[in-house]
Amino acid sequence: MNTRELDEYHNRFDVIKSMDDLVSEAVENKLMNPEECWQPQDFLPDMEKEDALEQLKKLRERAANIPNSVITSLVGNMITEEALPSYQTYFSLIFNEDKEVTSDKGWAKWARAWTAEENRHGDLLNKYLYMSGRCDMKKVEQTIHRLIYNGFDPDTEKDPYQSIIYTSFQERATKISHVNTGKLADKAGDHVLSKICKQIAGDEARHENAYKSFMAEIFKKDPNGAIAAFEKMMRKQISMPAILMDDQKSERNIFIDFSAITQKIGVYTTWDYASIIEHLVRYWKIETLTGLQDGFSKAQDYLCKLSERYRRIAERMKVPEDIKLHWLSHAKFSF
Repeated sequence: MNTRELDEYHNRFDVIKSMDDLVSEAVENKLMNPEECWQPQDFLPDMEKEDALEQLKKLRERAANIPNSVITSLVGNMITEEALPSYQTYFSLIFNEDKEVTSDKGWAKWARAWTAEENRHGDLLNKYLYMSGRCDMKKVEQTIHRLIYNGFDPDTEKDPYQSIIYTSFQERATKISHVNTGKLADKAGDHVLSKICKQIAGDEARHENAYKSFMAEIFKKDPNGAIAAFEKMMRKQISMPAILMDDQKSERNIFIDFSAITQKIGVYTTWDYASIIEHLVRYWKIETLTGLQDGFSKAQDYLCKLSERYRRIAERMKVPEDIKLHWLSHAKFSF
């Protein structure tokens, strides 16, 4: 870094530090008390009850009617959620200034409370898929292992502004993915799975709103740095957190195949990508942002036109071919 870049870098962290009280308030106002929060067991057969096996049978009967493509999408969503240790480590490295795991400072508290809420998502989906019998769980577990082993690289260059932009985008993308998976589960007759997906999506919506509010504050405090980071992040494109799920030894790339499946069945598409850009541009009031230094108006113009560019790409995209991933079980059940 040259002197100017180093000064900008330190200025961004000064802005982040100044938001500590705001973030502490968000822990109290936007996240939930662990004693009052829903837990995975609320949606699953209660193995302590005498009718546990009957509950399990009903779960498997419902799950048997879900299309393979929807199960595959659910597995990919679950694997993304299960890689939480990588996300928490990344967040702590960027935002936790004193590196104390139990620090009472705002960003440290947020990282713990946020990841504690997120942790339930992977637990619930993992247990559901295990009980459903629809997956080869050994292969699924190996993919989770590889993803955490490979790590997490959002390509934010250790920049806290880009990191919050990335997370704002991804929380909304994850919400959309869970909502759409829930709709498909409902259509297939599994109303419990539909409820599960909607419940998880509700958490993602709260988290999305928090991260967007953090970034909105940064736009107030440092509009030039904020819009520069937004432009830089979007020019690189936002990659899904599970992009490194592949072990790079397979004949086909697992993540690319998974993305093609979600595109084909409408769980997460290029249209959704465009809509998220449009939403963030509107939420952060990019079009009406004032007080920008010379040169940043180009970033403003680029961002305001970007969603339309992706819509044109979506119009030209071909429907992907049918793809099957090795996560699916080939077992047959009779009820």
